[in-house]
Amino acid sequence: MESQRKHPRTFSFEFFPPKTAEGKQKLRATWKQLGQLKPKFFSCTFGAGGSTREGTLDTVLEIRAAGFEAAPHISCVASSRADLGVQLEKYQSHGIRHVVALRGDLPSGLAAIGELRYANELVALIRETTGDWFHIEVACYPEYHPQTRSAADEIRNFKRKVDAGANSAITQYFYNADAYFRFVDDCEAAGITIPIVPGVMPIGNFAQLARFSDACGAEIPRWLRFKMESFRDDTAAIRSYGLDVVTRLCDDLLSAGAPGLHFYTLNQAGLTTTIWQRLGL
Repeated sequence: MESQRKHPRTFSFEFFPPKTAEGKQKLRATWKQLGQLKPKFFSCTFGAGGSTREGTLDTVLEIRAAGFEAAPHISCVASSRADLGVQLEKYQSHGIRHVVALRGDLPSGLAAIGELRYANELVALIRETTGDWFHIEVACYPEYHPQTRSAADEIRNFKRKVDAGANSAITQYFYNADAYFRFVDDCEAAGITIPIVPGVMPIGNFAQLARFSDACGAEIPRWLRFKMESFRDDTAAIRSYGLDVVTRLCDDLLSAGAPGLHFYTLNQAGLTTTIWQRLGL
């Protein structure tokens, strides 16, 4: 963890672009509330195949117009090089200097993968076409990406993104701090020195989280799953216990030298704000 202590702490909040007018209003209230916490930046996810593309840019521009830093996600799956070039130009023309570069998931029913298969190729393309214009965030997976064949592969794939020009990384969420600490140590051993900011998922709806975690390869420890399932439909108990667990996790991460936290807010401010206040940030 030693190389991580050198980096200044960065706190950030992630949203997804709303699909309805009501969703837009709700998100506006959310980012205004979270903006009072003065994060380094907000980020907004991006649906491959054009599903939320305009929504991503609109959300980022609205947040930036209010004086906050905001980073759009960009994914290469189901996109051509020309298409990605147009997106990058659009981001540049709006003065956006920060992007989150991901491979992305192939939308259901879409057979074509696109010209770039991996996120390191996307990072390379961004550097080739825009030089040092963008600060590039990439993803990494302390508990391993579902398609990773071996632990060594995971580090190699991450290092390719760093070597291609990534500036910093955000992890998939996890509830086992040791997974993060060991991953960071493996990265240091491989010569990776960029900031690796832990991704944090507050727990509001446990059934939804369990489904999501099974799909993305994030582990819910057995003790946490059993305890949460024992609450059945008691939403207040789930939220209360979840707040205790996630606050403790964040505290352990920051105490050990993690260079900040990136909250997956699911477009809600309540849980993230409470955790933030409990941490005394």
